[in-house]
Amino acid sequence: MLVRDFILLMGVCLIWATNFVVTKLVLVHLDIPPLLFSSLRFALVLLVALPWLLPWPRPHWRIVVVGLMMGAGGFGLVSIGLMTATPSSAAVVTQLGVPLTALLSVFMLGEKIGLRRGIGIALAFSGAVIVMYDPKGFSLSFGLLFVLGSAFASAFGVVLLKKTENVAPLQFQAWVGLASSIPLGLASMTLETGQVDRALAAGWPFLAALAYTAIAVSLLGHSLFFKLVMKYEANLISTLTLMCPLMGIGLGVLVTGDPFDLLMIAGTAVVLAGVAIILVAPKRRTT
Repeated sequence: MLVRDFILLMGVCLIWATNFVVTKLVLVHLDIPPLLFSSLRFALVLLVALPWLLPWPRPHWRIVVVGLMMGAGGFGLVSIGLMTATPSSAAVVTQLGVPLTALLSVFMLGEKIGLRRGIGIALAFSGAVIVMYDPKGFSLSFGLLFVLGSAFASAFGVVLLKKTENVAPLQFQAWVGLASSIPLGLASMTLETGQVDRALAAGWPFLAALAYTAIAVSLLGHSLFFKLVMKYEANLISTLTLMCPLMGIGLGVLVTGDPFDLLMIAGTAVVLAGVAIILVAPKRRTT
């Protein structure tokens, strides 16, 4: 890999890692409701990417479901989870998207899981349970259950996206914005109270965070990642993106004061080991 492209990929990982911290600060410190924040983020994504919205990819329903799963399902549930979960733990649990994608590929795409990939899946889920486990309450962390739900939604969207052809990156982002902003906006109006006043009270820091998550995280980050995936082997790029949760953990500890004890260290190591095994193991398809 060229040094320039490696630096670009590290930049993408850093942008994605900061998303957890920025979202946490917006929800907790600025007191912005998660559904409002998510809906406005995707409305801004739609506004910027609107010129690339049409033509509507066929089949019409598929791109709508993909956009809903990877937008509202992915980011929306993460936002709810981050109301109580730490950015560092959320960064680790989202890595379950890799083994979940592998499992869903078996049922939806007819792929087979070999021994190595099976071991990797088992390790990833075991490590996530360690990270999510709350020894004080003898239960799983409630906020991280929403993060786990977001990983499943994103994985479902990724597998479904594999059946969609001829969709450019910005066109895809436009449909994510359209399919997600409307249901999230309706959910905010129905379930949240005082959201407009709270957003106005937050002022420019909220607007800056909104612009960052929409433009830098969604549009810039995913577009650069798409170009790198098209240029290099998918396994190489996916393996290098394991630095994203590590960056997320570091930022969580430094910025929001997340605890990083032996339980977190052990769980993170097991998750990343499992994900790495899945990414380097060869895929097996039915004939």
